[in-house]
Formats: sequence, C-alpha cells, structure tokens
Amino acid sequence: MYPEIFRIGNFPINTYGVFLALAFLGAIMVTVRLGARDGLPRERIYDLCLWMLLSSLVGSKLLMLLTEPEYRDHPSHLISLDFLRSGGVFYGGLLGAVLCGYLLMRRYQLPWWKTADACAPGIALGNVLGRQGCFSAGCCWGKPTNLPWGVKFTELGHEITGVPTGVRLHPTQLYESFAMLIVFVFLIWLHRRRRFSGQVILTYAVCYAAIRFAIEFLRDDPRGDLLGLTTLTGLSTSQLIGLVVGIAALTVMILRWRKAAAIERDERMPAATARRA
Repeated sequence: MYPEIFRIGNFPINTYGVFLALAFLGAIMVTVRLGARDGLPRERIYDLCLWMLLSSLVGSKLLMLLTEPEYRDHPSHLISLDFLRSGGVFYGGLLGAVLCGYLLMRRYQLPWWKTADACAPGIALGNVLGRQGCFSAGCCWGKPTNLPWGVKFTELGHEITGVPTGVRLHPTQLYESFAMLIVFVFLIWLHRRRRFSGQVILTYAVCYAAIRFAIEFLRDDPRGDLLGLTTLTGLSTSQLIGLVVGIAALTVMILRWRKAAAIERDERMPAATARRA
C-alpha cells in the first residue's frame, strides 16, 4: 500500500509501474526459457514477446475505452495522465496479445499450441506481479469487510485511484495474486508432463477465468458496462468475457484430450498385436 516509491523532483516513481515492468520482464524470461526447452528459436520468441507486450497494452486501453463511459463521453481524457498510467482492462490486454501472437506465429512459422504453452506460465507470473502492483497503488479494490485480513488504504492511494479510506476492504488484489501464484507453479509442473500440445495454455485460460469470475463478486471498484450487458446480467465485463473464454477453453481442452487419448490408443494397438503374435 505504498503508491509511490520515491520522487525525482516532481515526477513520481509509482510502485504500480515498477511491478508492471517486473511482470513483463518476468513473463518474457519464463517464456523464452520454456520455449528454448521446447526447441523454439530464442530470437523469434523474444520478438514475439515484445510485440505481444505492446499489443496487450493497446488491447487493455481499447477495452477500457469501451467499458468506461468517462472516456467515451470525454475523448480529451484519452490523453490525460490518469488514462496513460492506468493498467487498463486485463482481458482486453490478453485478447490483444493472443490476436497479435497468432498472427506473428503464422508469420514466423512457429507451432501455435507449443508456443502458446511456453507463454502460459509467464502470463500467470505476470498476473502475480501485476496484482501486487494493483495492491500497492490501491486500484481494483474490494468490498468492505469485517474479516481480520481486511485492509485500509492510504490517503495517497485515494488521491491516485479513488480507493475508499477509513474502512477495511477485501484485498481482492492479493486474492488473485496468491491464487495465480499457485496456478503459475502448477503450470510449470504441467509443462513437463503435458499429454498434448495446448494443455498448458488451455489450463491457464480455464483457471484464470474461474478465479477471476469468483473474485469479481468481491470487487467494488467501478468497472464500466460493456454494451449494457453488465446492467442486463448483473455480471461485470470481466465475468462475461471470462465465461466465454473459460467455456471455450474447456471445450477445446476436452476435444484435444480425447484426440490425444485416441492417438495413444491407436499407437498401443500394433504393439499389443505384435506381442500376441
């Protein structure tokens, strides 16, 4: 809960920005290492990560523009300091990165599922560090609570993000950060033991969608309304996107799992026939 680390003159070095930079660097390092383990070219993976990073920033801002009427009604706010230093909407960044990644993988002739599997643990690590930055800044806050781990934010946090002060709030940022740390460790373990290409990235998509969907019920910060669907359903933008992403990922996972199982079964049959002969 320290929004600023220090100042250089009148220019603040925000804790959120530092954690965001660490999240990007950590994600790139993990992705390159796992990609190299899978025989993917390091130079191409570095290029891919950098372009995906830029596209995630653009995507997060675009979705924030679509969901928050403040920016639609007042276009001049698009060049304000608050807009430029905000993290945007994560799902917008994720979808932007996926689209950019798909196009570049085709151009670089990289295998889609294998490359996506190498990216998945790094994305989860980015979630871990990024939410620590959110907690430090005071954004993405939770509802009031009487639980012993409820947190109170500082006046400086209120000035920067508008987080309420003087009341204990659910540390929703830490809930997601710690949950995604468990997911990160699991994905690293799964990467060596996956039964089919795509299992790691699809597992990430299902886990994140479920975790984010649950935590959203405890969030209390303004999160906009995408095309009026939040008002209609009572679900946040992230919950609506998470439902689509989670169900789609689970469906594809089941289909690919069955296909991999059928291939394994077909490969065992000739061996069993040969032993009987």
